[in-house]
Amino acid sequence: MLYFSKWKIATILGICILGILLALPNVLPRPVLDAMPGWLPYQKVNLGLDLQGGAHLLLEVDAKVVVRERVQTIVDDVRSNLRRNRVGYTNLRANGNVVSVTIRKPEDKPRALRILRELSTPLELSLFSQQGGNDIDVRSGPGATILLELTEPAINARITSAVNQSIEIVRRRIDELGTTEPTIQRQGRDRILVQVPGLQDPQRLKDLIGTTAKMVFRLVDVSTSAQQALDSRPPAGSEILYSAETPRTPYLVRKRVMVSGENLVDAQPGFDQRTNEPIVTFRFDSSGAKRFGRVTQRNVGRPFAIILDNQVISAPVIREPILGGTGQISGGFTVQAANDLAILLRAGALPAPLTIVEERTVGPGLGADSIAAGKVASTIGMIVVVVFIVASYGLFGLFANLALAVNIGLIIGVLSLLQATLTLPGIAGIVLTIGMAVDANVLIFERIREEMRLGKPPITAIDNGYSRALGTILDANITTLIAAVVLFQLGSGPVRGFAVTLAIGIVTSVFTAFSLTRLIIAFWVWKRRPATIPI
Repeated sequence: MLYFSKWKIATILGICILGILLALPNVLPRPVLDAMPGWLPYQKVNLGLDLQGGAHLLLEVDAKVVVRERVQTIVDDVRSNLRRNRVGYTNLRANGNVVSVTIRKPEDKPRALRILRELSTPLELSLFSQQGGNDIDVRSGPGATILLELTEPAINARITSAVNQSIEIVRRRIDELGTTEPTIQRQGRDRILVQVPGLQDPQRLKDLIGTTAKMVFRLVDVSTSAQQALDSRPPAGSEILYSAETPRTPYLVRKRVMVSGENLVDAQPGFDQRTNEPIVTFRFDSSGAKRFGRVTQRNVGRPFAIILDNQVISAPVIREPILGGTGQISGGFTVQAANDLAILLRAGALPAPLTIVEERTVGPGLGADSIAAGKVASTIGMIVVVVFIVASYGLFGLFANLALAVNIGLIIGVLSLLQATLTLPGIAGIVLTIGMAVDANVLIFERIREEMRLGKPPITAIDNGYSRALGTILDANITTLIAAVVLFQLGSGPVRGFAVTLAIGIVTSVFTAFSLTRLIIAFWVWKRRPATIPI
């Protein structure tokens, strides 16, 4: 056990040196890091929300909007299918999650039932919820009425889909802000937890997340003025919408959507070359470009409203056909407003509005206090462990302390390499690891003492001590590692941070105790050839 081949020595020392190099950027000042060669490690451990401050939001997806939009889709499908099959109907309306329609001729009701049952599609069977069946229950109502009800499993599936889609869109929007390691995860049936460490402008985050960003392009109705429509009533097929800026200007716009924002593939902030004011340039996909070009060809000279979340942000006049699939939005933006709008359009529209249920802002001062408290706890724990191990095992205790210092460097190095987020519970995991790191050495040293009491020579005692302690060390640490893995899989947020540092600490502790400390002791035995062991 005390013999090390050259490749084993090189591997152990190489791992230790690499770990320390990876951990080094965390203690070097920024000017030194900037001056270092690009091939050297430069990643630092990301600090969590509780250590560097930031924004904490708990959002709720508006489930009623999700259901209402799906029911409205059913209404449109019923209308189009019955018209396509020349089935007369009347009194088509929605009430909650039920759509009802009355067939004009009672003899057409069986055929209408067959047509409308084609709208019902099977739901995917969930392994966990065991929910299957169809999304729409189509049944005969009283008289010539047919009822189409959105089933409960279908509602749950739509809400789940909306939450998952919202998480991805929120993630894309936050990533555009340039923040590091945001936490975005689902909570419960229809809630989303968002934590963004280091964000100094929580209001901007709320504005970005809370905006649905559903953009459409619609023609302005020029048959009458917006004021006349307000004084009387808007013409059929038109409605009054207001501008986003204050004072709010009314616009009379057609209800028909000419081009949808779903066809956008890119949006970038920029500056108008003539006026030098901030603008947003956008680009459509091939389908959107064709529709946009066709609409602008047919409506040269007419104003074209660009509408975001039912607010008119710009209403330029179409001077000439726009056939390239690109355009620009100008509306008196500031530079940040133009950048934020571009972020919203690139990330896509939310499937439903998000309501802020809980809001919490952690100041950098509180994070600094947490870091200071963590440093104090780590220092006290380190001093107590170092003093105890030296007092108990003398020179071998010094060897163990040297390995302990390398162990802490390895933990920080691995966290930096993985770009993991260090939270306050993560610091607790490191403090716990400091105590656990010497546990393996204690087992080994006590085994060596037992061998010495039996009269074994020093080399044999050390060799047997390591051999016989290996099984106990592996058993103890593997069970703790399993507990850390379970915590990581089932926990969330701070619990995961604790589990990560604990798991990394277990692996590095076993490595340093059974490889590095043994290598140091083997080198000492080779140099000194001791007659007794100072333990």
